[in-house]
Amino acid sequence: MLHVLQFGVWLLKLPSRSPVWKRREQAGCSSCSPQPPEPRCARATRAGRASNFTREMECRVLSIQSHVVRGYVGNKSASFPLQVMGFEVDSINSVQFSNHTGYAHWKGQVLTADELHVLYEGIKLNNVNHYDYVLTGYTRDTSFLEMVVDIVQELKRANPNLVYVCDPVLGDHGSMYVPQYLYPVYKDKVVPVADIITPNQFEAELLTGKSISTEKDAVAVMDLLHNMGPDTVVITSSDLPSSLGDRFLVSLGSQRIVMPDGTISTQRIRIEVPKVDAVFVGTGDLFAAMLLAWTHHYPTDLKMACEKTFSVMHHVIQRTISYAHEMAGPGRRPSPSQLELRMVQSKADIEDPAIVMEATVL
Repeated sequence: MLHVLQFGVWLLKLPSRSPVWKRREQAGCSSCSPQPPEPRCARATRAGRASNFTREMECRVLSIQSHVVRGYVGNKSASFPLQVMGFEVDSINSVQFSNHTGYAHWKGQVLTADELHVLYEGIKLNNVNHYDYVLTGYTRDTSFLEMVVDIVQELKRANPNLVYVCDPVLGDHGSMYVPQYLYPVYKDKVVPVADIITPNQFEAELLTGKSISTEKDAVAVMDLLHNMGPDTVVITSSDLPSSLGDRFLVSLGSQRIVMPDGTISTQRIRIEVPKVDAVFVGTGDLFAAMLLAWTHHYPTDLKMACEKTFSVMHHVIQRTISYAHEMAGPGRRPSPSQLELRMVQSKADIEDPAIVMEATVL
């Protein structure tokens, strides 16, 4: 999970099976089967770009996350950016709230596991349950999470090339955000079916049972997470010291790819991310969505995918914090409403971010 003052430590997964792009190349996904390192789907034409594209991207994402009427969190943080990037997004709202819970007041409803099953059955009865990606985030209910796993497994049986992107939201800095009983569900059921995961340091340590105090430890934890299932692991935040000083966070990434000759190639990266003195909500959901999009377009180039993703985050957050301080006025701390992500205003940066975060290959 991506949290308030931080972007995080990157970890990308080491699969025991063939990596996503290789499986797609072999199986021939109808909408997502390029030759690497080309994008998996033909990309929709961007505004201001070449207008003579003859084919639009047909990749479809099932996003099961929270929803708010006002602001950006969960599906509200993920859907617009993915659509801007050319993805079709089908959203199931795990909750529907008036606003996120960082406000003084909030109202709304929570979707149960049975209700999730009913919604999915409706999709299936119409024979439109065909997806290239599944994206999930925060949940507090065991039965709901288990139902998500059942849906992912069924969708993967229909499309073995489907990619499941999961933010395993458990906690941060030693504290759990969810009930303790969700931990074994994530460890034993969710992570094994995931293809891309985005834990923070605390979540990565919890899932593997190994602590991280050095870069070498982080690499070992990434390897353990790879061995649990995911091809790509991103640790979004860590307590590792940055070479640029205490105003920066360290993120680490790892990706394993099976080469044509059967050997495994591993790319690991490190990226230094500036801290921001503000509390944001919805950044983790945006991060997971952008990682989905940019690993889609750079399936064998983790360095580029991460630089694009982190750069999008930088542009959105800088625009948000500038607006929030302007609205709050001199010497006043911005309110939760003023700190809502400036998503629509960042459309151009989401589509084509200037690279301001450069990763180092380890």
